[in-house]
Amino acid sequence: MALKDKIIVESLKLFSLRGFMGTTIDDILKASNASKGGFYNHFKSKEDLFFEVLKEGRRIWRQRNLVGLSQTAPPLANIRLFLENFRDRYLKDAENFPGGCIFITLLVELKDQRPHLAEEINRGFTGMKGMIRRYLGYAQELGELKQDVDVEAMTEMIFNGMLGATITYNVDRTDIHVDTTFNFLISYLADSQT
Repeated sequence: MALKDKIIVESLKLFSLRGFMGTTIDDILKASNASKGGFYNHFKSKEDLFFEVLKEGRRIWRQRNLVGLSQTAPPLANIRLFLENFRDRYLKDAENFPGGCIFITLLVELKDQRPHLAEEINRGFTGMKGMIRRYLGYAQELGELKQDVDVEAMTEMIFNGMLGATITYNVDRTDIHVDTTFNFLISYLADSQT
């Protein structure tokens, strides 16, 4: 693995565990077995590295969460698969994210201290919520979802349930709570079908 990639991968893990502010350049150098010169040869600053780590985190997020989703599959089947992927393939990915969801960790940490970085993270949450809303709206248009279901409210419930389960999982790292929440969300989807 090239040094730049190793620095990004190790920083992703460290940011997941300690956050951006809690991770020093020395921590990164030690974890990636790099020198200061090697680091600054690839990154102008720790903030420059942040954007590369965020890009890598998003790549892994897409790889883990969007696998198997199809434009030809029924929308509710895609949402169910997305929820299962998020629970099993993303949240429980201790190899890449040993501290849990890096996006939650960084968003909470940076909201007040580095709002421009937090806003960059929040764009991803906005996109995820929009994807859920689009699938639900499409399911309702196709008659797959009951017409009396409030798509906006259902989107909020699914999105906030996912975030709540993610925060809990980041703290306690036990499967029982996250499994219970996601199983409820999946059951709720099934109960809302026509």
